[in-house]
Amino acid sequence: MLAKLTGWLLLGIVRLLTGAQARWYGCPPKAEQRIYFANHQSHADLVMIWAALPEELRSITRPIAARDYWANTPVKRWITTEVFNAVYVERQAAPAATASPAPVAVEAPPPAPAARAVAPSPAERIEPSMEPLLPLTTPEPPAETVPEAQGRLDLPEPPAPPPPSAEPEAPPVAAAPAPDPLAPLVEALRSGDSIIIFPEGTRGHTGEPQKFKSGLYTLATMFPEVVLVPAWIDNVQRVMPKGEIVPVPILCSVTFGAPIRVEEGEERRPFLDRARAAVIALRDV
Repeated sequence: MLAKLTGWLLLGIVRLLTGAQARWYGCPPKAEQRIYFANHQSHADLVMIWAALPEELRSITRPIAARDYWANTPVKRWITTEVFNAVYVERQAAPAATASPAPVAVEAPPPAPAARAVAPSPAERIEPSMEPLLPLTTPEPPAETVPEAQGRLDLPEPPAPPPPSAEPEAPPVAAAPAPDPLAPLVEALRSGDSIIIFPEGTRGHTGEPQKFKSGLYTLATMFPEVVLVPAWIDNVQRVMPKGEIVPVPILCSVTFGAPIRVEEGEERRPFLDRARAAVIALRDV
């Protein structure tokens, strides 16, 4: 109940700030499974296109949301989960390798001062002795080595020591496979939901969308029965520009165009260029 009331409140705020006008050209609003793909200019794109859909389509359509932005606070996580029923996607880059700290030079302790010769005190002076010197002891001859003794006694050679056993090398540890960023979208489509995606992958700074990434083509070939609907979101970048958190009231609109599909034998890049052109064509409608 709280999520539904919050949804109506957000819908009223969005329509008050932007108008949230939806225009349908060649594609009437219909409760069928679809992939809406649109240009990406602001974090508010998710909210804008969600608010532009009729109520019967909002309940079956799930927008994608960048986890690092929409789930970094409990409030945004609750709104995107309970109100928008969003699909979280990962977009963080791999962390850079940290440089190992430089070794710290340890200063050697100063050398100990040389001991000075101390002359014996007069009380400790030793008088020369008149006793004859004792004869020196003659050193004993060195003992025979083991090989010489063995040769003289005809003893067998001692067994050679066993070679050191080489420790088996540990097998290399395989790196954990990176998670598939499309896995949450595939799961949503398999469950029968419609989704809203932004094939650019990141927000653009110019008037035209950047090149589309391959995710749209992959989903279109995996689910050929799902309808692909292009959409153009206009003026929303002025409501919440990149880097801003306070929205500005301005009239916005979302234009939905005629569906497209992957033609038989069509390669990835030609299809993505055609899909991007279908989105741009809605800008002047």
